[in-house]
Amino acid sequence: MSVSIRLSRGGAKKRPYYKVVVSNSRSPRDGKYLEQVGTYNPLLAKDDENRVKLNEDRVNYWLGVGAQPTDRVARMLDKAGIKERKATNNPQKGEPGEKAKERAEEKAEKLREAEEAAAAAAAAPAEEAPAAEEAAAEEASTEESTEA
Repeated sequence: MSVSIRLSRGGAKKRPYYKVVVSNSRSPRDGKYLEQVGTYNPLLAKDDENRVKLNEDRVNYWLGVGAQPTDRVARMLDKAGIKERKATNNPQKGEPGEKAKERAEEKAEKLREAEEAAAAAAAAPAEEAPAAEEAAAEEASTEESTEA
């Protein structure tokens, strides 16, 4: 008989309450179980100590006998420090593909070029402004000399 540590649902509609039970893996979710080893109330705050209650001695016994926890129960056991769980997700799965990376590089390059062009355009009028002031000063001095 394969034994699993899993959640058994209770509570009213839209107000779930779970028992952490040890049961035959072939029995129904809310059916007959061998032993209740804890409770889980998802309606409580995540930092509340009453959200997950586990009888550590019995959980360790059943794990020693060969009971396999479900994914959700394994997370609870890991958080409680009873059984360490390895991460099952693939960190490379969320990375963009090659074409998306190429598009992102092209977009960043175009943005860089636009910033450089804007900086060059901002620098060019600044250089022209003193030259325009000098030209105006020269015209004024020539006007003064013609009047004299």
